[in-house]
Amino acid sequence: MGHEYCGIVEEVGRGLTSIKPGQFVIGSFFASDNTCPHCHAGYQTSCQHKQYVVGAQAPRLRVPLADGTLVATPDVPSGDLIPSLLALSDVMGTGWFAADAANVKPGATVAVVGDGAVGLLGVLSAKQMGAERIIAMSRHESRQTLAREFGATDIVTERGDEGVERIRQLTKGVGADAVLECVGTHESMVQAIRSTRPGGSIGYVGVPHGVDLDGAELFYTHVHLHGGPAPVRRFLPELIELVLNGKIDPGKVFDLMLPLDQVAEGYRAMDERRAIKTLLRP
Repeated sequence: MGHEYCGIVEEVGRGLTSIKPGQFVIGSFFASDNTCPHCHAGYQTSCQHKQYVVGAQAPRLRVPLADGTLVATPDVPSGDLIPSLLALSDVMGTGWFAADAANVKPGATVAVVGDGAVGLLGVLSAKQMGAERIIAMSRHESRQTLAREFGATDIVTERGDEGVERIRQLTKGVGADAVLECVGTHESMVQAIRSTRPGGSIGYVGVPHGVDLDGAELFYTHVHLHGGPAPVRRFLPELIELVLNGKIDPGKVFDLMLPLDQVAEGYRAMDERRAIKTLLRP
């Protein structure tokens, strides 16, 4: 359990050159050597030597391939920055990849399907990339509030065909230039495809479960599809700089902070929609 992490390096293995004890580091949920052809292309989650990182919900974590996986901050950050830096390990990095994969450009109209931590940070990412209009699809008031704080200009509460129709109305029948699919269900993927204008792009980062696409329908949409496990390592240096410079504050998605020994309550609160995202402190 647990694949989002940041912390202080206590020990390093033999042969490491860039990571040293005492550094504050952030890593991705996939370990990567950052040297193979796929890593050089920016897809570290498809590294030829990748390993899935688990066990981060613990007092200590062993990170394999540390030179390629971890990115150190210039100095040990102040405590108030920890939530935002932790968010980079997955949810912010994943939201950013969704926007990047959807080809969000300055002035674009963007729709975000999903109002969990990734969807909300997809809103923040689209705003940072210069989107002019950001439509957040959400039925939860607290999440709608945070979406607007992150840059959403419109809120759509409808789902399925009704949600698609509402986006069509908001875009004068055209559809969104870019859609971020941050759920992974069949309904959310179909909604994303049908909400995108011809020639537009979808960045899909919701882990698929039960998704079954109609090839003929997709063929005639002229929609670009790109996504998968977010290559967070590609974006970490840029995102760390944005946090340290005060340009983004993704840590706001952590609306519940608990000690490590109350991890079960953290999961319970998220399952019952009493929390968006739980931060655990050792």
